[in-house]
Amino acid sequence: MYSLHGKSLLITGGTGSFGKLFVKTALERLDLKKLVVFSRDELKQFEMQQKQNHPKLRYFIGDVRDKSRLHRALDGIDVVVHAAALKQVPTCEYNPFEAIKTNVLGAENVINECIDQGVERVIALSTDKAANPINLYGATKLCSDKLFVAGNVYVGQKATRFSVVRYGNVVGSRGSVIPFFLQQRKGGVLPITDPRMTRFWITLQQGVDFVIDSLQRMHGGEIFVPKIPSMNIMDLALALAPECKTEVIGIRPGEKLHEVMVPEDDARNSVELADRYVIQPAFSWFEYEQYNDAKKCPDGFRYGSDNNSQWLTRQDLAAVVKTLDPSSLE
Repeated sequence: MYSLHGKSLLITGGTGSFGKLFVKTALERLDLKKLVVFSRDELKQFEMQQKQNHPKLRYFIGDVRDKSRLHRALDGIDVVVHAAALKQVPTCEYNPFEAIKTNVLGAENVINECIDQGVERVIALSTDKAANPINLYGATKLCSDKLFVAGNVYVGQKATRFSVVRYGNVVGSRGSVIPFFLQQRKGGVLPITDPRMTRFWITLQQGVDFVIDSLQRMHGGEIFVPKIPSMNIMDLALALAPECKTEVIGIRPGEKLHEVMVPEDDARNSVELADRYVIQPAFSWFEYEQYNDAKKCPDGFRYGSDNNSQWLTRQDLAAVVKTLDPSSLE
């Protein structure tokens, strides 16, 4: 297993909700040489510095769209976590070229500069919306996933390796339905798009832990998918605001009834481990024997939020929400 001991690590999008917790966790658990936060918002970096100021921590202002700035920031870096993205579905639909510049061309810049600067390992964050996408955000992230997998061939004889982590909705993340429902609770009515709707759910800490573990396990080319519970939207509403009425408003543009993280076509190259699925690239260059001990996914397998074997109860969700930082729910 790859050791992060003594490594210099850079995280793009480091001032986001994932980035802040990743930085905190990495400083507590990993004996890194240096940890660089790379992001474009000076105010968010200033505010983060007030709470997280550590002798091993560095802050770089920059945008993944800016190849030259990435080149400079990656000098001496061993490991990269790529978390920068435009991820709000309506924003991406209304500003499609901006989403492509950040999520696709930004991914290309990260790949090229990591290769040129001799970075050892790169792991990119994906989303369940990248599997069989129907909105632009999901389409750009699928393209990004493909770029990072193909990056393992693009390196030629160099040592850089790329992998991807794909997971579902994060409980309490900015822009998610949980803070929205908690705000709407004040009015006594919760808008429901479709009472049949299901989603995968993961806590922010689980997401951070999964990324760190996958960084150490990866060989290059895998898409790692954690086994996480699903929840029906009506159960979610009842867990957060049992006293409220619900109003069905219909599915919004770019929204699915159920999400999928391992589509049936990808399952042919996927294996199952105790805590995750691994989508292996369907190319001859990948060394499949690395996962010989894993269980091969059966024909016709599909890992969706509707056919999941794990389900989050109302009590489970209520307990998780109590542990969240109140500021993240505003």
